[in-house]
Amino acid sequence: MHILTKIIKEDMKPALGVTEPGAIAFSVAKAKSYIAGEIKSVEVRLNSGIYKNAFTCGIPNSNEVGNTFAAALGVVAGKAEKGLESLEDVTAEDNIKAQKLIDDGKIKVELSKITSDIIIESEVKTEKESCLVRIEGTHTNIVKIVLNGETIFEKEIEGKKEDSQEVELHKFSVKEILDYINSVDISEIDFVMSAHKMNMELFQEGLNSKRTSFVKQLLKMNGDKIYSDNSLNTAQLLCNGAIEARVLGLNKPAMSITGSGAHGIITTLPLFAETKVKGLSDEKLIRATMLSYLICTYIKEYSGRLSAFCGCGIAGGTGVACGLGYLRGATLEEITNIINNMASGITGMICDGGNQGCTMKGIVAVDAAYRAVEMAMNNTYIFNVHGINGVTLERTMMNMGRIASPGMIETEKVIVDIFKEK
Repeated sequence: MHILTKIIKEDMKPALGVTEPGAIAFSVAKAKSYIAGEIKSVEVRLNSGIYKNAFTCGIPNSNEVGNTFAAALGVVAGKAEKGLESLEDVTAEDNIKAQKLIDDGKIKVELSKITSDIIIESEVKTEKESCLVRIEGTHTNIVKIVLNGETIFEKEIEGKKEDSQEVELHKFSVKEILDYINSVDISEIDFVMSAHKMNMELFQEGLNSKRTSFVKQLLKMNGDKIYSDNSLNTAQLLCNGAIEARVLGLNKPAMSITGSGAHGIITTLPLFAETKVKGLSDEKLIRATMLSYLICTYIKEYSGRLSAFCGCGIAGGTGVACGLGYLRGATLEEITNIINNMASGITGMICDGGNQGCTMKGIVAVDAAYRAVEMAMNNTYIFNVHGINGVTLERTMMNMGRIASPGMIETEKVIVDIFKEK
């Protein structure tokens, strides 16, 4: 298996609802699984990215939102063995129990550190026992478990292993990535079709839900058709209908990439729309999706997994723009110009958490991706000398990532301060 295939295959994971509430619930559920008895307290400490992303985010099988309720549901009904889908089986009664724990002052969530590095530390106490679980690097990467004051599990932070993968990916030029996309055996990468299937099921869930509104308007704008003859309108509908369903916490998973369901949606569904509208082959879609994933991941590895930078719009949007260009027969030079157009356009879009605003950001990013491709493929693009565009394509993507980390650390702090004031 090619290393580029391996990087994507290992990173693709189903995620129910926004990833951060799922990760919080998972960590609390894991701690609770080691101890018995009535809950005395739950204390959760989060880095700024997790804290921000889950702050007003919808939770699966609940009408509630946010960090505290995610933690409460995790201890009441979370199933750690289901990972990011740990809240899949939550009931109405579980919601009532979770609210009582909150009302009784037994759930406490606090910000621990302003950083784009993922940190979740959950400690659950009963009358006689306690367990602490610490997660770092990725949303489910447990690095330490302390049971009744004794460390029973500890390992090297997985993020360090990821760094080697990130370095591995950055050893490839975009030319080499394109060579791989064109030459890899289709049977090695056809697993990405499962992402399209899963994300389309999430879209359908949103379309059928009484809780959604954006998807209904996008359907109207697409002539009340799921697939119209307008590729952009169809892409907006499929992509952002699924994103709205996800941030509201509807009970269908998204296929995540780089730890984010929204990234996974935006890097796939506009390509699915283009393929359907224009009658392109599944093979073309599969190869375009791998390119979209790899460009998104390339940028995210510079920016960090969580920051004040809207990776969904910027990294995911740039990835899908390249995938769209591929579907339309873009050359390496045109792919370069597509990335320059995206870098000069929406880089700097903030992330203010996983919330309904993600839908609007997705709409902006999909529109930007289509415009960037149309411009670049008609020889209209931003030259390297301007703005943050680099002397090479790879340098441009590095610069895009640098805007997030370290560039937006202070922005992250301001956003979190605004949340606290609310």
